[in-house]
Amino acid sequence: MARSRREFLRGVAAGAAVMAAGVEAEGQVPSAPTPGAPPAFGTAASAGPKVGVETFVEAEKLVQVKLSPAERAEAAGNWQSSMAALFERRVGPRKVELGERDVPGTVWEPVLRGSARVDPPARGPFRGESPDSPLWQAPPLSDEDIAFASLPALGEWIFKRRLTSERLTRIYLARLKRFDPQLRCVITLCEEHALEQARAADAETAVGNYRGPLHGIPWGAKDLLDTKGIRTTWGAEFYRERVPVEDATVTKRLNEAGAVLVAKLSLGALALNDIWFGGQTMNPWNLDEGASGSSAGPGAAVAAGLVGFAIGSETQGSIISPSMRCGVTGLRPTFGRVPRTGAMALSWSCDKLGVMARGVEDTLMVAQVIAGADGRDLACVDRGWRERGDLGMSGLRVGYVEKWMKEAPATEVDRHALDVVKGLGMTAVPVEFPDWPYDSLNVILFAESAAAFEEMTLDGRLNQLKVQTPDAWPNTFRQSRFLSAVDLVQADRFRRKVAEAVAKVMETVDVLLVPSLRDEPMVMFNFTGHPSLTLRAGFVEVSEERSDWAPNPQKPLKKFSPARRVPHGVTLVGRLFDEETLCSVGRGLERAFAVAEERPKGF
Repeated sequence: MARSRREFLRGVAAGAAVMAAGVEAEGQVPSAPTPGAPPAFGTAASAGPKVGVETFVEAEKLVQVKLSPAERAEAAGNWQSSMAALFERRVGPRKVELGERDVPGTVWEPVLRGSARVDPPARGPFRGESPDSPLWQAPPLSDEDIAFASLPALGEWIFKRRLTSERLTRIYLARLKRFDPQLRCVITLCEEHALEQARAADAETAVGNYRGPLHGIPWGAKDLLDTKGIRTTWGAEFYRERVPVEDATVTKRLNEAGAVLVAKLSLGALALNDIWFGGQTMNPWNLDEGASGSSAGPGAAVAAGLVGFAIGSETQGSIISPSMRCGVTGLRPTFGRVPRTGAMALSWSCDKLGVMARGVEDTLMVAQVIAGADGRDLACVDRGWRERGDLGMSGLRVGYVEKWMKEAPATEVDRHALDVVKGLGMTAVPVEFPDWPYDSLNVILFAESAAAFEEMTLDGRLNQLKVQTPDAWPNTFRQSRFLSAVDLVQADRFRRKVAEAVAKVMETVDVLLVPSLRDEPMVMFNFTGHPSLTLRAGFVEVSEERSDWAPNPQKPLKKFSPARRVPHGVTLVGRLFDEETLCSVGRGLERAFAVAEERPKGF
């Protein structure tokens, strides 16, 4: 049997030599193996397009592999029988359709198996806004002041019946209508739906059925979160009339908490940057530049006081960047903390749903409502919430990388934040990470995203998207078809190596303080799954429009004279599943910075 198998493979090799010599081999059918011979690679019936030596000469440039002339001839000779069957999934009579709910078989687990998990020590209760504060006694007279109030204050006013959900909802609906023409942050205004939910919330409050701290509070959803009967467009032209038949899990949980959905908010098409089919979402602090993305609508709407809070998402910077640009607070929970069922999938092993609001305490309040396994998102786990750490900062260890703090994109605001850390009695601990090429992890992101949108790539629908630049999804998804599967596996192995290095550092600190838009932490912590909190720390002046897109000579950036004063934020990175300590440190810094209350002019 072994001899017959070798003879069969020699026949295949002979076919390779014939093809390498330029002789037609089309239609050749391998001879049947001796009964009982095991199956072998490279023995499928010929299928698919013929390739020649010249094909591999060019392909080598894409995958950075160098073959000898004999190796090219061998590879080209049996390509049709060795690799063709691998593509049967999407072509031929046995084609298998893969839909939105068909997730990969592998799941990223941020808490590494085989490692000793170190849970942070429990701390005392989190002290937020004091009920004795004048803010809590009665709502302000101004609708504008009510619109910018914190979630604890709004919840208290509704609970004490000093403010109805319907009045609050009408305030936000009016502001959404008034300011959206400037910001382009709303894809669908949910007016009738919102008023119905608000009246129901007030009716329940009247009979003592209070659902919790978000009862009656209006919110906005990044338009990749499914809402039953309300269109969810993903910001893409070819999905602009997509209407889900079921709510996402997070939508259901907010409905159950009594929150009021007022708007589906914009995102860059298919969750990239800030341009969607309705145009570019703008920054309330500087209407001459975009809001950044891809959670562009949530960033702009929260900053302008158009919603109480918003749900955003992040794969790599999509909460951090618009939170920075628009001066809001963004909490990206630990990967696996919040279920993504019913949310657009871009990268199954990196996508996270999070909260964008005007204060640190607000974000944690919402996160605790939407977190927890739903039995459908296989990456989501149940991890309980410890008692939230109090504002006693003494003894907490805040790690920082000296090099990152000295170089751009760090600013004096970032360096001042480190001084504030020390002034609050925390210990600033210098740490280091290996000097590795973290961007090579993006092989995983590019491969997963190209797989998620394979059908749109192959049938040309991506050509409908408004942005068709080299750094936009259409080109990236097409390029990703040529990534090496071997490199994907190697990137996955590297990912675990990075996670082990990060875990080692995180054992020595309680949180990390990093420049928000530095590339290394943006990439590495999204791939390891660590939670982050971005909050306003001060202001900087900019003399040029900031853009999420690569420089384009055909569209130069706008210059500002005089310079524009805009918010600047810092980012804290926490231990896995320790959002409580992360937010405790953030709340202490927020109070010390004392810049969170300032509003963008004109809103």
